[in-house]
Amino acid sequence: MQLRREKKLQKQTTQTIKNSVCGDVGQKMLNSLDLMVIESFRTDGQRFRPSDWIERLSSVLASFGPDHRLHYSKKVRPKIIDGEKCLVVDKSLKDEDPAAYEYICKFVETNGLKTRGE
Repeated sequence: MQLRREKKLQKQTTQTIKNSVCGDVGQKMLNSLDLMVIESFRTDGQRFRPSDWIERLSSVLASFGPDHRLHYSKKVRPKIIDGEKCLVVDKSLKDEDPAAYEYICKFVETNGLKTRGE
């Protein structure tokens, strides 16, 4: 029963990401399964605190644009999936910035966060 629910949730998550990631680039990323979704919950089911951890991690790789606003990287960005905040990481970050990818993976492992798309 639990496995069936998880598969259904994974399918819904994939569909939600398809709808929320911009244009053809997002579709190609999903088709090649290059995304890791990090949830706001730990593996023991408790919500991870502090609640702004996703924005903190995303802002590390973000930059300010000519409009003086923060623009998230296409490789690491916050998304709301099924009503919950998640961090979506493009796995190509591993090749482009291995230190950042390793930092995110260690953060996930250390804090016992749930992930999808590994």
